[in-house]
Amino acid sequence: MLPLSAAIVCKNNESTIARTLESVRPLAREIVAIDSGSTDRTIEILESFGARVIRSPWLGFVATKQKALEACTEAWVLALDSDESLLPELSREVVRVLTSPNDGVDGYWMNRKVYYDDRPLNFAWQPEWRLRLVRRERAYWTGLDPHDRMELREKVGETPGTSSGGRRGRTEQLRGDMRHDSIASFAEFLAKQASHARIMAASMKAEGQRGSVRKLVTSPTGAFLKQMVAKQSWRDGWPGVLAAASTAAGTLMKHAILIELWRRGK
Repeated sequence: MLPLSAAIVCKNNESTIARTLESVRPLAREIVAIDSGSTDRTIEILESFGARVIRSPWLGFVATKQKALEACTEAWVLALDSDESLLPELSREVVRVLTSPNDGVDGYWMNRKVYYDDRPLNFAWQPEWRLRLVRRERAYWTGLDPHDRMELREKVGETPGTSSGGRRGRTEQLRGDMRHDSIASFAEFLAKQASHARIMAASMKAEGQRGSVRKLVTSPTGAFLKQMVAKQSWRDGWPGVLAAASTAAGTLMKHAILIELWRRGK
């Protein structure tokens, strides 16, 4: 076992959580899971893998993941969503870096790759680098819900948001992929996109960002073309085309809801 904690947040994820746990059980000394009210077999599965389950109300994406991070006790933390898992090459990389001298490195980036129908989308959203393997005392979660992100403090004990402009800690990229089982069906994925659009629009309004007709018209088109042309998602076949369309739909809903929130505010 490595000096590693696996930190997971979950709710009603019985269809994906076992794959997540199977990928980290050979690596981590402890598995910490923050569960926000599962009513299916999620907790039963977690306990069967020896996870330490902490029941908590949902605090938002950033705050809940921060709570999971703070509950960990090992020197290194691997943060995973309940529909993410490490593929074999990436698992070997984690072993390599945590069993070798890594002085001066405080975090490692992993490429997340979406799977649909048990097949990877090799172009849509690629590459999608995420900082997920970090020294516990140097890391914290930030971002606008639902788009959370991990960052590094300049020094142990630094309060997030109070940087003096110093070095943020050295990071490196790992080979291999993190599997992301986020699309059971595109019907469900679009419903998830709608939920995320509502949350993101509210977060943007709280930050003072305003919606506009110009963004409502241009942003979805730009999101679609980014996936289809820049990322070449069409090379993934029709799932890649639907991935691009779903991204555009989510962008459209976000800007439409943001306009409505400001108009209601008036």
